[in-house]
Amino acid sequence: MEWAISWSSGKDSAFAFWVAEKMYGKKPKFLLTSINQERSRVSMHGVREELLDLQGDRAGVPLLKVRLPEPCPMEVYEAEMDIACAQLKESGVEILVFGDLFLQDIRDYREKKLANSGIRPVFPIWGRDTKQLALDMIANGFKAKISTLNPKILSPDLVGLDFDLDFLQKLPATVDPCGENGEFHTIVYDAPFFSRPIPIRLGEIVERSGFTYADLLTAS
Repeated sequence: MEWAISWSSGKDSAFAFWVAEKMYGKKPKFLLTSINQERSRVSMHGVREELLDLQGDRAGVPLLKVRLPEPCPMEVYEAEMDIACAQLKESGVEILVFGDLFLQDIRDYREKKLANSGIRPVFPIWGRDTKQLALDMIANGFKAKISTLNPKILSPDLVGLDFDLDFLQKLPATVDPCGENGEFHTIVYDAPFFSRPIPIRLGEIVERSGFTYADLLTAS
């Protein structure tokens, strides 16, 4: 049975990859990722496309990129995702894995959109306690940096930091430890299924559209 994963470039989708790989006994056939075509960056996370490509290389899995305009009307997003899902189905993919944790409206939306696609959505880390999940990520060798955050909720000083025990201690008690409510997003630069780490360095920090972004670059 072939499967693919909705790949955000961050820790949650990476952990879901790891869990699903154990479930199915093999790597996914594709990493499905949406790209802001104007900026050549991963949607929401703001990660450069070249770093995304390195993630695919380190994981040994090809990327299926969905390029979206900025701004992107919902009907355009849905049409492009329908095309991508049709491509997955044609390639033999029967399961699409997601790294969602507890937002029921998002899960409901994904299940509704895939209902008639011939592809089954699977949520392997759904419902886990996010405090323990964050600790499990760190303990199992997932290494990530904070790529963007909401400055209305978190100090901009936290962007660009590693997602580690020190970072977790800096979070206010009201913030989800995995950032599931959109408080922050990450880029994974090492994982148990990577052939080797991705060397990255911190570039410029910018504010755009109400969010603080760290421009993360390849270190070499």
